Amino acid sequence: MLRLPKFVTRTLSIRLSLMVVSAIAVLLLVSLAVMFYFTRLTLKKEALRNAEQTLEGTVQHIDNILLSIEQATGNIYFSMMPHLHQPDQMYTYARQLVEANPYIAGCAIVFEPYYYKDREYFMAYFHRLPNGELAFSDSPIIQAETFGNCPYTQQIWYTNPMEKGVPGWLDPLKNDATEGEAITSFCLPIQDGEGKRVGVLAVDLSIDLLSQIVLAAKPSVNGYSTLLGKNGSFIIHPDTTKLQHQTVFTQTEQAGVDPSVKEAADAMVGGETGYKKFRRDGQNYYVFYKPFERNVVPGRTMEKLGWSVGVIYPENDIFGEYNLLLNYVVTIALIGLALLFMLCRIITHRQLLPLRMLTRATQRIAEGNYDETIPDSHRQDEIGRLQDNFQQMQHSLASHVNELEQLKTTLNEHGKELENAYQQAKEAERMKTAFLHNMTNQMVSPADNIVQDMNTICNSGNKMSQEEANQLANDLQSQGKTIVELLRNLLDIADTGKGKEEAND
Repeated sequence: MLRLPKFVTRTLSIRLSLMVVSAIAVLLLVSLAVMFYFTRLTLKKEALRNAEQTLEGTVQHIDNILLSIEQATGNIYFSMMPHLHQPDQMYTYARQLVEANPYIAGCAIVFEPYYYKDREYFMAYFHRLPNGELAFSDSPIIQAETFGNCPYTQQIWYTNPMEKGVPGWLDPLKNDATEGEAITSFCLPIQDGEGKRVGVLAVDLSIDLLSQIVLAAKPSVNGYSTLLGKNGSFIIHPDTTKLQHQTVFTQTEQAGVDPSVKEAADAMVGGETGYKKFRRDGQNYYVFYKPFERNVVPGRTMEKLGWSVGVIYPENDIFGEYNLLLNYVVTIALIGLALLFMLCRIITHRQLLPLRMLTRATQRIAEGNYDETIPDSHRQDEIGRLQDNFQQMQHSLASHVNELEQLKTTLNEHGKELENAYQQAKEAERMKTAFLHNMTNQMVSPADNIVQDMNTICNSGNKMSQEEANQLANDLQSQGKTIVELLRNLLDIADTGKGKEEAND
């Protein structure tokens, strides 16, 4: 773990390559971040536009189906009005309506109790057996006597139009008479010639069939459309099991469901327009929603249904290619940076070869090899000039070293001469000292004799004879001459040494 940092710190080419790659990586990272940020915004806007178009297309598609049912129902209604007192004709009209429109799963024509005096209840009901296909021209149409488990007078598809007196669509109901198939019904109150509500013409639209028709046009590979009733019940959903009186809030009450699902459901049921992100089954989704609004057609009742249409996209459908592109770009960028690092390493390694040569040369020079040869450089850049300057410095250093060697030799020779001169001077000094000591010793005896003779003259001068006095005088004279002679010789020797010194200087 410690070798790599040490190797990096000691290798200039790697450090330069890392600095270049790091600088480029920072610029690349910033560029990619900005590019992908705006790309993501663009994709969101594009997804929103696609969702709006899909929503509009889904609404238009559904509304066309509803409108065709409404118009077919209206046509039959006006055809049957002159024949209200002919109960057998009601069966004919009910069957004709189911046969005339392939989207209609069933039709019921009912009247209030004892409208026909010999019958308490009257229902002309035909329904189409579901076959799960979009083409249903061959689907058998069956006549039934009942619808539901209670009298029709107690069922909402009868009571609601009878109370309100206006045609309208109901939220999905479960049709027990059609093997549990979920339906939504268009109910049109029947009025007699006096304007009194006497019955109901109810037309059933199969929710399963409607889902198949709408979901056949998929908004994306894994996306789908959905239509919610005002109570949150599913009118359109790819999972047909959810169409059986299951609402969107049934899912939110299950354990482990993310709260974002309920937020999206509340927004749709609340009649809002927009989009939300939610998480389900470990995957992120986007739902784009708006209220279901029908087209204005003359003669069409425009009551508010309270439905909400939504288009659901898995996040991967929106950002899948973006994420894939991001992975590709990041992978290519990493590979590119690695290749760039290798290329920079090779280039800088070759460019720094003179520096490594100079490093080795200076190391040998530092070890004392002052005649180390530094080759000529053919480069004109800083490294070439540095190599030339090193070469000049090495030449100057070698020249100064040679001069110092010569000076050392000269100094050694002068030192030897000085040593010899010093030894000669020392020997001369020794001889001079010995000579002076000898001369001094030679002058001591005459001087002592002179002193003794002088003492004798001073002490016994009156008593000695003339001959003794003459003898002492002769001794004093002889001893004085000896001392003078010795001093003269000493002066001669001093004058001779001084002359030699002046000659040497």
